[in-house]
Amino acid sequence: MLRKRFRNRPSLRGLIYLTAAALVGMPLQADMKHLPDDPSPEENTLPPFLCCENPWVDSVMTVLTPDERIGQLFMVAAYSNQGEKHEENILSLIRDQHIGGLIFMQGGPVRQAGLTNRYQAASRIPLMMAMDAEWGLAMRLDSTVQYPRQMALGAMQGDDMVERMGADIARQMQRLGVQISFSPVVDVNSNPANPVIGSRSFGESKENVARKGLAYMRGLQNGHVLANAKHFPGHGDTDKDSHLALPVVKHSRARLDQIELYPFKTLIDAGVGSIMVAHLHVPVLDSAKNRATTLSHAVVTDLLKKQMNFRGLVFTDALGMKGVADFNAPGEVDVKALLAGNDVLLFSADVPKAIEGIKKAIADGKITQNEVDERCRRILMFKHWAGLANWKPVDVNHLYEDLNDPSYDFAQARIAEEAITLVKNDMRLVPLMQPDTLKMASLAIGAGEDNPFQTTMKLYGAVDCFQAGNKLKDDEIKKWVNKLSTYECVVLSVHNTSHRPSSNFGVTTTTQKLVEQLEGKTKVILQLFANPYVLGKIPSLAKANVIAVGYEEGEWLQKMSAEALWGAIPFKGKLPVTAAVAYPAGYGIETKSLNRLRYTVPEDAGIKGSTLQRIDDLVREAIDAGAFPGCQVLAARNGSVFFYKTYGYHTYDKKDPVLPTDIYDLASITKVAASTAAIMYWVDRGKINVDDTLGAYLDFPPGCNKGGIVIRDLLTHQAGLPAWIPFWKETMSGRTPSTDWYHKVGNSRYPLRVIKGMYARADLPDTMYARINAASLSGEKKYLYSDLGYYYMKKIVEKLAGCPLDHFVDSVFYKPMSLPAISFKPFEKFPEDRIPPTENDVLFRQQLVQGEVHDPGAAMLGGVGGHAGLFANAACLAAMMQMFLNKGTYGGRRYLSEATLNEFTKCQFCIENNRRGIGFDKPDPDPNKGGSACKCASYLSFGHSGFTGTLAWADPENGLLYVFLSNRVYPDAENKKLLSMNVRTNIQEVLYDALVDLNPSTKKNAAKP
Repeated sequence: MLRKRFRNRPSLRGLIYLTAAALVGMPLQADMKHLPDDPSPEENTLPPFLCCENPWVDSVMTVLTPDERIGQLFMVAAYSNQGEKHEENILSLIRDQHIGGLIFMQGGPVRQAGLTNRYQAASRIPLMMAMDAEWGLAMRLDSTVQYPRQMALGAMQGDDMVERMGADIARQMQRLGVQISFSPVVDVNSNPANPVIGSRSFGESKENVARKGLAYMRGLQNGHVLANAKHFPGHGDTDKDSHLALPVVKHSRARLDQIELYPFKTLIDAGVGSIMVAHLHVPVLDSAKNRATTLSHAVVTDLLKKQMNFRGLVFTDALGMKGVADFNAPGEVDVKALLAGNDVLLFSADVPKAIEGIKKAIADGKITQNEVDERCRRILMFKHWAGLANWKPVDVNHLYEDLNDPSYDFAQARIAEEAITLVKNDMRLVPLMQPDTLKMASLAIGAGEDNPFQTTMKLYGAVDCFQAGNKLKDDEIKKWVNKLSTYECVVLSVHNTSHRPSSNFGVTTTTQKLVEQLEGKTKVILQLFANPYVLGKIPSLAKANVIAVGYEEGEWLQKMSAEALWGAIPFKGKLPVTAAVAYPAGYGIETKSLNRLRYTVPEDAGIKGSTLQRIDDLVREAIDAGAFPGCQVLAARNGSVFFYKTYGYHTYDKKDPVLPTDIYDLASITKVAASTAAIMYWVDRGKINVDDTLGAYLDFPPGCNKGGIVIRDLLTHQAGLPAWIPFWKETMSGRTPSTDWYHKVGNSRYPLRVIKGMYARADLPDTMYARINAASLSGEKKYLYSDLGYYYMKKIVEKLAGCPLDHFVDSVFYKPMSLPAISFKPFEKFPEDRIPPTENDVLFRQQLVQGEVHDPGAAMLGGVGGHAGLFANAACLAAMMQMFLNKGTYGGRRYLSEATLNEFTKCQFCIENNRRGIGFDKPDPDPNKGGSACKCASYLSFGHSGFTGTLAWADPENGLLYVFLSNRVYPDAENKKLLSMNVRTNIQEVLYDALVDLNPSTKKNAAKP
């Protein structure tokens, strides 16, 4: 409603408009000849606080003395990180000078909230509270949300997320008791050397600045926080900082109208509530020597109020800045600012002296008391709109949690995803289509070991990550060049940068020399978390094969930059400024998503994040009950990971916390993530037909009844095979492993590693297969879960592939898909401290099992079984499941056909009381019977569970994917608490609840045929 335009017709709103215009002495038809294509004043949208009745204002005005009305025009700086002396000084100004407001500067949110309550309680008239919150409260306060600066926002093609950010900031400010945000900056930054605006601007395109500024304004004001467009009449083409000197803008009036004033006029027409006037000297507007625009009647009153029809509150920039303070004494500068037409005098250096000066100016006839009263009245009108007439103390309970609500991650993630910009891409190196063909390294310059960029890079591929300082000596640079030259691709990410042009934006000669000296030795991807202007200041950076701009150091900008390099998301951003001749404003190379898993926030995936907090409770309750020592939980929807957390420790002694990089024994999930995937591969190539018998592929001894088993029956567990055979018991000599079968040292006769210090005889697998061949069959097609069929499928796959199962799936799936943390026999590839242990096997192997397969049968095969032996972290297992959900594609490649996946993942014999797909588990047709999935999982869903305490499940109906990994068998496999507490399915239930909670029209699907 506040944005509806007033058309010149009789109404209360029209009367208010006419009254406001008369109060400020503005003609309704002002001279706008310098501003082309300007709408008539009647088409302008009023600032929101002028669009409501104000009986409260009238009542307050009647009780204010003339001095108190003057006091309302002052807003002074308050700090929550200074001592009692500062606080008493502020209280004195409130009680004795009756100031109208405070601008809070450095400090913390809880301290600021406490002071807000203290100051408001001391004030006769509620104070208006303001903050510089251009990139959120974090611009001034610790422990609060920090959004990207406006230059990064300017790189986005859309404006929706700017409005969302403004709305989020408004919500945070409301929670903190703040009513005014001194944002957005709508300066058109056309000067790369600008020392004070730069990254604070949306860029050099006036249209882009106007659109983004308008979106930001709407987000704030729709959230009932007054926006402030700054720095009028335009601080974008300056080479001096007005904090330190008085910049001079020498443009013609035509240029100002065409460029600098354009965004301000756009926001004025849309109803921006306030504008801040900059300390600039603009001769074409006011030729008086060293007169700042803040103190110029020609600028504030004639241009801004009359010609541009601005009806809102006009704030000065801080009156202590040298741009005005060098030429005007404290107190004197305030009077001049008021006479120029400003409404609010910001950051006054001497309020008592300024008030005395204003009273003298009234007495001398330079300004009337009525003019002061009119400005006081409009300040009160704003206070009424802002709800200050009914002010309530800020509740400090849960303030930190409220200001850091997880929902605020949504805008940050989306802004980062849309802003990151690719400006060079030789040989179309990115997105990284075939990472398995590249030996890759990542060197983070100026960052610590746990930086978000490299952490995310490692989620997607085998990347050797290193870190180095940003001020290396030449001999150190030489060592790095020699080391990195051994790689085929090197990602140089530049961190710890600055926003100062004078320091090359923090990009040091270290980066420059590394790029120059690596040229021709390896492929170089340069990832800049820095101002793009640096590309013009250091031209040799263009020698990199790929250049991507992340703009600044934010966590989400780093994460999304890594995801874009890997192709999980596309590059979509466009440079908001001309970085160099080769990289003009508006330039950016767009890429396509390769449909790898991307990592985002719940809302971005259509999930209600607050519902997911119940997962924490479920997991902690289970850990406290001793169901398992720790776990990983991952959930994704439509290819977007919205939940990936680790809990607890590797063991109950709580020494090694679970990390996302840790890998767990998947147990029977091996059946789908390795064996079934391999079988589908050969089905696609016509080498396996699931309706053939085992005898079509394997030779069996005379009289063996296994050759007639149909593969479809075998993989759906209705072939009549026994559930399992305890092979290990037949290799024991009493209570110790027989020396006939095992040796402490591996050699040609004992080549199969069962566990560290225990190697099996080469012919042991033959004996095991003979035992399976001799096992009796039930003689009926009745569902009975059995591992034994996968022993045969392993043989078939290896026969067709001509290599071991682990080598085959690694070369066909894991390496091409760039899954660095999924593997058989992990002890060969990963340090032991990345692998939580499983059982303390006191019966067979007689030691703690860690880094070796838990299943005894798979261990006796050398660690690679068709039914067990695979290890992975949640991220890599999720990628395999996502490939299945994608109907066989991942990372821009097709691995399996859609037809084969559809056949394998559907229920085969549901009418015969067998819920299974081919290899895959399915929900039971009767949800009351339980099963591996929760009751909400659709009947299209599929997955598998593992004995060690694992589960992987995918639901095509709503795109949900869920992975749970634990070592519940530590230290004893008899621990059944994970099952009795229904931990895995209860967590899955929460995921479905979160989907429904955000999308009420979505119905939870009970499993049924």
